[in-house]
Amino acid sequence: LVRVHLHQTADALLVAGRRIEHRVAGLGGATKADPVEQIKVRIDDKLSRLMRGHDAGEDTITDLIGYLVLLKIAKKGT
Repeated sequence: LVRVHLHQTADALLVAGRRIEHRVAGLGGATKADPVEQIKVRIDDKLSRLMRGHDAGEDTITDLIGYLVLLKIAKKGT
């Protein structure tokens, strides 16, 4: 069951990851923060939504997982 869920999440992240990467890249013009900090801000936003019960559907959770994966990738690059 875990393996099936991970594969489904990976497939969703390949699609959502492109969208998320574009969002993070788009933030570059609005802030001087480095990409790791930008990703952390987005993670904080997603966690806040989940805690408040706003937009707590699968998309928010998948987005959060995507941002965490991007954070891991970004930290390896630093």
